[in-house]
Amino acid sequence: MACRRQAEARTPTALSAGFRLLDSEFCRVPKWIKFIIAVVLLPVCGGAATALWRVLYAGYGADTVWVPLLAGVACWLVIYLLLPRPMWIYVFGHELTHALWAWLFGGRVKKMKVTSEGGHVVISKTNFLIALAPYFFPLYVVMAVLVFVIGRLIWDWHNYLVWFHLIVGAAYGFHVSLNLHALKTRQTDITSQGYLFSAVIIFLGNVSVLLLGVPMLTAKVSVFNALGWWLEGTGEILHRLGRWW
Repeated sequence: MACRRQAEARTPTALSAGFRLLDSEFCRVPKWIKFIIAVVLLPVCGGAATALWRVLYAGYGADTVWVPLLAGVACWLVIYLLLPRPMWIYVFGHELTHALWAWLFGGRVKKMKVTSEGGHVVISKTNFLIALAPYFFPLYVVMAVLVFVIGRLIWDWHNYLVWFHLIVGAAYGFHVSLNLHALKTRQTDITSQGYLFSAVIIFLGNVSVLLLGVPMLTAKVSVFNALGWWLEGTGEILHRLGRWW
């Protein structure tokens, strides 16, 4: 596994050509190794999916949660289908997510440019999580949660839970729909990591956010229960695979 150092990583975004991540890693892992890792993680994906289903089933019926969440998603879909898409906001969130995850891993952000047609961010280091973060980390959902947490602590926003869930639903619909829209074109964020590896990481990232977020929203199950179901589901899949082999 060869490693090489470099001065900076530049992550340009062009909506017509896709999101491109150039000179992306200090330590380049061969795609065939990432493919093997992705295959090994498939049972973990299956366990995550079963855990998410159990969490959603346990939280179903919470009228102050699911009705406004789904209403928020529906409101966003109306905007997405009937009105001009807010691509500048999407590109800004995409590039800012690259930057935030670069900071998280100790990198420096040297430049960021955003337009409705595309943009780029220049960072001092990157890895596969930084490259794929915009696809699995719903930045605007996290921002909405943080604002609401601060509001509850300072101004006691308990009576605004319905509006909070409505906004969260709309923000998550924004995240999913515009990422799918972007993925219609060739994305070098994805191709640089390999399709299967990228799909696994994006899936696990999104499900992890939901497994942490839904219990906090519904208060029907704890985060520890959700993680326990994930581990249990993964174990069951591995056990079945072991019996087949």
